[in-house]
Amino acid sequence: MVEMVSWLTRGALEILSENALGYTFDPITEDHKEHPYVTAVKGLGPLARKPSISFARMVILPLMEKVKFIPRKFFRLAGDILPWEAMHDICAIVDVMTKTSHDVLIQTKRKVALEGKGGPEDTKVKDLISILIRENAKASEEDRLPDNEVPGQISTFVFAGMDTTSNALCRVFWILANDQLAQGRLRAEIREAKVRWNAEPSYDQLASLPYLDAVCRETMRLYAPATAVTREGVPYDAILPFSKPIKTADGKETCVPKGSFIMVPIGACNTTKDLWGPDAHEWKPDRWLSPVPDAVAAARIPGVYSHLMTFIGGGRPCIGFKFSEMEMKVIIFVLLDLFHFAPSKKEIYWNNLGIVVPSTSRETLHPEMPLVVSRVL
Repeated sequence: MVEMVSWLTRGALEILSENALGYTFDPITEDHKEHPYVTAVKGLGPLARKPSISFARMVILPLMEKVKFIPRKFFRLAGDILPWEAMHDICAIVDVMTKTSHDVLIQTKRKVALEGKGGPEDTKVKDLISILIRENAKASEEDRLPDNEVPGQISTFVFAGMDTTSNALCRVFWILANDQLAQGRLRAEIREAKVRWNAEPSYDQLASLPYLDAVCRETMRLYAPATAVTREGVPYDAILPFSKPIKTADGKETCVPKGSFIMVPIGACNTTKDLWGPDAHEWKPDRWLSPVPDAVAAARIPGVYSHLMTFIGGGRPCIGFKFSEMEMKVIIFVLLDLFHFAPSKKEIYWNNLGIVVPSTSRETLHPEMPLVVSRVL
């Protein structure tokens, strides 16, 4: 029996860190001691959901933004001095993440500086932070990202891309463990492709596998890792028209005043029967092997991915959605070819903690998903 959450999280983090940061946190070996940065990132989510920290995020932080004349260092000092254990833990986590981000930045700047000068590091590095540093140096003063903001981009990449992708992968393997026909069908497609290509697949080849693509799309439709997002500060009074009347004063439209706080229910949009049909709440990858229903195409859903709101849309979509999709496909392609997955005797609960995570207990909510894993020939 293998606990899948920890291994998939480690794999997702390492793929992300090597490609986005040009840095390795974890060699993915059984005896590896967890990097302090990884421990910090894992601890930030549960801490941020504590009531006292939620209050700080929703009330205190907005007030801090308005009080411009007080130095930022004062607020940090207050966080250290106040008898507030959760805030002390947050500060400790931020310290670890900040130090590691600066270390990554220094290492990356050194690699970029050595480009074109010969030697073992002469190859032009292609990770996102290296590209950011390289292009930032070319930008004009007014367009340049300040040096003190670059470390924040590092933590943003990691925090936004680690748990979402790893928990989406957990859902895929949980579904396949409980649907042996789908697992066998997908394994057959993967193995046939490996024989045909006789090499590691390219991006285009991996993207061309229809059932693998359908499994990923359907999982991201029915089980979006984040079930809702919020948007604040609508810049003007707006009128929202409805495609179907709902119970309001006139039933046809509603006013959204300037500055309103909006919650977008991702899951509701992705699974509405009005668009996806009577089987909208069922996991059916085959729906993606033919054109989407006319109602879906006509709805003009403002998402960046497959008529879905999973990765949002508009001016602030998920910029890493293609990376996340390909990361999922690579991991599924490798693991399903080698291993068979079956459910364990432990019941799995899916908990909406901002990101939907699996656990074996409703009480502790510790991320955990054991599956019976065996080698296949």
